[in-house]
Amino acid sequence: MRPSVLLLIVVAVGTTMVDGHPAANTPAAQFWAKALPGTQMPEAIADLVQKGVDKWPLMEHNSASHRSCAQIYHTICPLSMLAESGLFFHEEQLRPGSTMTVSLPAEAEAAILPHDVGEKVPFDNLDDVLTTFSIPAGSKEAEQVADTLRSCRAPPLAGELKSCTRSLESTVQSAMDMLGTTAGVLAATSVLPPTGLPHQPYEVQEVTKITGRGYVACHKVPFPYSVYYCHMDVARGYRAYVVSLRGLSGGPAADMMVICHHNTSNWNPAHPAFEILRTHPGGAPVCHFIPNGNLVFIRKTTNA
Repeated sequence: MRPSVLLLIVVAVGTTMVDGHPAANTPAAQFWAKALPGTQMPEAIADLVQKGVDKWPLMEHNSASHRSCAQIYHTICPLSMLAESGLFFHEEQLRPGSTMTVSLPAEAEAAILPHDVGEKVPFDNLDDVLTTFSIPAGSKEAEQVADTLRSCRAPPLAGELKSCTRSLESTVQSAMDMLGTTAGVLAATSVLPPTGLPHQPYEVQEVTKITGRGYVACHKVPFPYSVYYCHMDVARGYRAYVVSLRGLSGGPAADMMVICHHNTSNWNPAHPAFEILRTHPGGAPVCHFIPNGNLVFIRKTTNA
């Protein structure tokens, strides 16, 4: 196993640690260190925490709420764009030597707000959000924000726990609540180059299964500031991997977190993954990459 992959699994960091980062002394970083001892905050997350400190108040128009189809799970994007991203794939593709066409471009990321700010800014009411952040009604951004609110308000699927969180502290706490423990939890994220992954074929160089007693995936969703959609399948019908990719055209390499859902029987039949993978609810497992800035929380096994 390459050292960078081992590092990702054990302490879930990017290429550098948060130690010495300007965000290291923020309340969010201090909460992270206390709640997740031994798991350093990824640099990509620390950057967004510091951005939230530096840029608030964010009352001007904020285009960071617009995210590409490769970043949106509860999506209003065209199916063709999702298919081109390579976000969804079959589990049998996760073998060394196989190739996958992927397009995960780098994007402007919305700031992670300080906890006390994130709990006060508008969230529940669409009109208040659009007014506060000067987002034109009827625009693409307004449509994506409305889609986020609909997803957050929707009831969880049978056998699922879910939440939408507005700060790093509430995201970590929500994940621990779902996992049913405040100890023995690790956080992991994908490690992408600053340029992202341009559209091209990538070779799977290594696949490492992550063993845990439970997993919570927290996805960033379109909003003027960072909002995480966190969910967990209480039946544990999934597997987690770290997959090392390298571009076949001399492009970049990345270590990607992957979740494979083995129980999709309760999913919406219109979920785009089914058409892309030519399967159906309760059919073949659906796997997807964890995009940049997203997080997976893992409850360690007792002998870990």
